Amino acid sequence: MERYYQEDIECASRDKIKAIQDEKLLRQVKHVWDNVPYYRKKMEEKGLTPEDIKSSDDLHKLPFLSKADLREAYPYGLLGVPLKDCVRIQSTSGTTGKRVVAFYTQDDLDIWEECCARAIMAAGGTNEDVCQVSYGYGLFTGGPGLNGGSHKVGCLTIPTSSGNTDRQIMFIMDLSATILCCTPSYAAFIGERMKELGYGPDDIPLKAGIFGAEAWSEEMRRDIEKTLGIKAYDIYGLTELSGPGVSFECSAQGGMHINEDHFIAEIIDPDTGEVLPEGTQGELVFTSIDKKAFPLLRYRTRDICTLTREKCSCGRTHVRMTKPKGRSDDMLIIRGVNVFPSQIETVLLNNGYAANYQIIVDRKNNTDTLDVQVEMTPEMFTDNLGEVEARQKELVDGLKSMLGIKAKVSLVAPKSITRSEGKAVRVIDKRKI
Repeated sequence: MERYYQEDIECASRDKIKAIQDEKLLRQVKHVWDNVPYYRKKMEEKGLTPEDIKSSDDLHKLPFLSKADLREAYPYGLLGVPLKDCVRIQSTSGTTGKRVVAFYTQDDLDIWEECCARAIMAAGGTNEDVCQVSYGYGLFTGGPGLNGGSHKVGCLTIPTSSGNTDRQIMFIMDLSATILCCTPSYAAFIGERMKELGYGPDDIPLKAGIFGAEAWSEEMRRDIEKTLGIKAYDIYGLTELSGPGVSFECSAQGGMHINEDHFIAEIIDPDTGEVLPEGTQGELVFTSIDKKAFPLLRYRTRDICTLTREKCSCGRTHVRMTKPKGRSDDMLIIRGVNVFPSQIETVLLNNGYAANYQIIVDRKNNTDTLDVQVEMTPEMFTDNLGEVEARQKELVDGLKSMLGIKAKVSLVAPKSITRSEGKAVRVIDKRKI
């Protein structure tokens, strides 16, 4: 039996959803015009006023926002309410080490947690479940979002955060956890460790998993399901919009339902910015229609996917998005963390290296690995092993500080990385996604 957190909205008619979006969009455009000078200026440059937006059909007239805007407006330039009305920030890394900081009012948090509650109930969760949240807590949105959603559903919530895998397993077994929330790679690692400890799928009390924050393949889904004896559900979100719960999978697992009463999705041509017909693959753009503290209009996610409104067997009427097929920029998602080659380049240049490097990403034992090969300059080239190791450690520390995750660094001889006549091949991603 399909479960809903807010059935009247989740299964609303298309006309009702359109009416909600029209009303909220007009209010949001006026709110942004009145309270976010940065975006008002962008509208004025296009000769627009709020009166030009009469319904969601006029959304395409509004200017885009991009990661570059978030960087330029950092930290308070896109704030839509007085700071005293904000109760929390969440944050993710930006392209050059400057972080994306998103602000929340209490209402914004309630909406976000309701979206996560919808995802938990779509995965079969009820107030009789024990939900173990093994996403990272803190600035990262994964832990706080699913934690709040679990509370809203009324689950017993185990806020383990990530890491300390044997303790995670102890709680799953001792407290009979039924829903696991974490990154797919961590779920696979937990499954592997449980196997080592002698637990088979029939011994494990879990029935469902809600996994997101990184790309994962259908093969990986089936492996996790088999090892843990669960049904694995995908969830999608961005810190800029709120966090996980922007969209989520239902029992049909035929794409993720977007919470259309809170977000309007568009697909655009990444090169021209033109809105593409539904069913066409392109770049996903989101407008947040009721977030007040950090109200982003037409935010370019850089994720490439497709939207469909085909009827879903779960009864939900909200549009579905496919798993993102890739990105229209060079961002990598490694262990749930956004990593840009430009961040790595910044660390290398700051430490006196030329921009001759290669980033090799792989997935070993279900965990992403990041290996950075860096050419030494002729001046620093040496066969003194101690000196090379000291330099490598310095870069490992610098990258950890910039990215928030550990990378392996290998210093190589000058001119040993293949040069390209066209665009340099900086990234080799060996993960099978």
